[in-house]
Amino acid sequence: MSEHVYQLIELTGTSPDSIEAAVNSAVQKAARSTGGVRWVQVTEIRGNVIEDRIDHWQVSVKVGY
Repeated sequence: MSEHVYQLIELTGTSPDSIEAAVNSAVQKAARSTGGVRWVQVTEIRGNVIEDRIDHWQVSVKVGY
């Protein structure tokens, strides 16, 4: 069995559309910075509320590469 070692970064992605789009935003940013994302862990989900409605989602993630 081979052993793996990963580096880890934390990011917060945002999207007005969905939680999934916010996660993808963070993963795409990490991929541009690191060149090879291996996994993602959602650590926090927040919604920015304006006039009693979710204006956009904020999702914090840990990304391993």
